[in-house]
Amino acid sequence: MSDDIDRWAGQAALVTGASSGIGREVALALLEHGMNVAVCARRRERLRALAERAGDRLLAVETDLRQEGQILELFGRIRERWGGVAVLVNNAGLGHDAPLTSGATEHWREMLEVNVLALCICTREAVRDMEARGEGHVIHISSMAAHRVPHGSGVYSATKYAVRSLTEGLRQELRERGSPVRVTAISPGYVETEFAAVYHGSEEAARETYSRFKVLEAADVARAVGYALAQPRHVQVHDVLMRPTEQPG
Repeated sequence: MSDDIDRWAGQAALVTGASSGIGREVALALLEHGMNVAVCARRRERLRALAERAGDRLLAVETDLRQEGQILELFGRIRERWGGVAVLVNNAGLGHDAPLTSGATEHWREMLEVNVLALCICTREAVRDMEARGEGHVIHISSMAAHRVPHGSGVYSATKYAVRSLTEGLRQELRERGSPVRVTAISPGYVETEFAAVYHGSEEAARETYSRFKVLEAADVARAVGYALAQPRHVQVHDVLMRPTEQPG
């Protein structure tokens, strides 16, 4: 990471879905660079373990991102403690093996509520803080599924195509009003996280998925976040597409 990332030291970041995987690695990396970091997730025990490791520069809030009231309460606590958000990493997301012709409605709804609607609400609230502060950066952790449709993943992929659209739509809105806020989407391919176990509903299937070739690690994606944040103010890294070297598609 460039020394330019140090200008964020002392400011507040929010990382959603930070109890494990990419979100956890991003939160730890931002703490290392001197930021105050708020994290949220649904698993209280994971958040508690992270808070115990990170110390008083981390605020851990159990949050169900499907509930707008809980999101607004989260932002209220960050504003009370640090005056608002300077960096937002919209990392929370999930997938289910739920095809359009046979999937369960509750699985579709959860993907849409977490991957799309919660991202929109968090972005709206964060941009308000950022514009009041005179600088900010919104980073969406998207997916290569936003750029092609993996077999059988049409609904999940649709949520990530939505994130792709929302990234460009936000860029246009911000530019039209001369906002100092920048926006980045990072779209990884296979990353060894808990995603595959949730998607397939099986730890065994997840192990098989991640054993075909060397996949990305969560820290690889965290470094991409740092790269985007480290750019000078006149540079916006809009899209980062990253795959394992051996990933075929």
